[in-house]
Amino acid sequence: MSKILNTPLCDLLGCRYPIVQTAMGWVADARLVAATGNAGGFGFLAGATIEPERLELEIRKVKDLSDAPFGLNFHMFQPNAQEAINLAIKYRLRAVSYGRGPDAEAIGRLKSAGVICMPTVGAVKHAQKAIELGADVVTVQGAEGGGHTGSVPTTLLLPQVLDAVKVPVVAAGGFYDGRGLAAALAYGAAGIAMGTRFLMTKESPVPSATLQRYVQVRDASAIRVSHAIDGMPQRMIDNSYLLELEQAGALRRLLLALGTAQRWRRHTGMSWTQMAGAGLAALRGGSLSIAQTLMAANAPMLIQRAMVEGAPDEGVLPSGQAAAAIGSIESCNDLIARIVADAEQRLTSFSHAAQ
Repeated sequence: MSKILNTPLCDLLGCRYPIVQTAMGWVADARLVAATGNAGGFGFLAGATIEPERLELEIRKVKDLSDAPFGLNFHMFQPNAQEAINLAIKYRLRAVSYGRGPDAEAIGRLKSAGVICMPTVGAVKHAQKAIELGADVVTVQGAEGGGHTGSVPTTLLLPQVLDAVKVPVVAAGGFYDGRGLAAALAYGAAGIAMGTRFLMTKESPVPSATLQRYVQVRDASAIRVSHAIDGMPQRMIDNSYLLELEQAGALRRLLLALGTAQRWRRHTGMSWTQMAGAGLAALRGGSLSIAQTLMAANAPMLIQRAMVEGAPDEGVLPSGQAAAAIGSIESCNDLIARIVADAEQRLTSFSHAAQ
């Protein structure tokens, strides 16, 4: 256990180092989560994109591969959301992560069972609301992060949230090395969360053809935000398919949305009635517009084409800007060991310089 890196997050999550692997859809599978835990970090299983009938098997697979604690990510609009909560409690998982979905009752049930509630937020007001509902920890993702993201850079958003809340805060968005970990801790964060950096590891299930597209990116401006996928800002690596979507007319986008909705319904086991109910709930809650609700299934299914089927030019490539600074694929063990050694050296140097 590293004394200089032993933060409250380590105590809460039961990990050696304050390094969290985020629950990337289609990517954060049992093998990646277990490898992260075995290396001393803390991994979240991507329960939102795992078929309902496979979720328990995937949880058990992590436990077969590692004795390290881990977490589960889910969304309340999943048809098996209650089952995900039940499984988190049944298997005594250390934590769950989520967006702005669960209500106080669901969070209370998890907390009563000893499960740490750790939502991801992209704004100060969302962090405050999450804590009001019962969150134990908040992960704050700045604009540099991949996938759905906000517009405020991590360096501005992180201190704002730290000033506004009293629970441990995990910094996400733009982190990939020991310098970033040292900087986050200097800000006052309890640790860092990384998605893209773990996507680009040897234990990642992403096919080699798609991984090479990530490795080849050298210009951070080529990892940009677009609203073309589901009407919400999402950071992705630029490719011909994304450009095609952005130039498509309203009719083609509607047809795409209907097609992906059908595929997503089959994957999740939702009925059309359940999908309609989830859409109406999102509209009533004001979290999505009508257009965004219609396009909601686009992101997971278009991501699947690249991340599962290995066709990077026929799907979309969610990515943080950090991909432009990552030039190799390494194991989770080597990655975390390198980050820890670098962060310890930097923090020790700062400490000695201050004496």
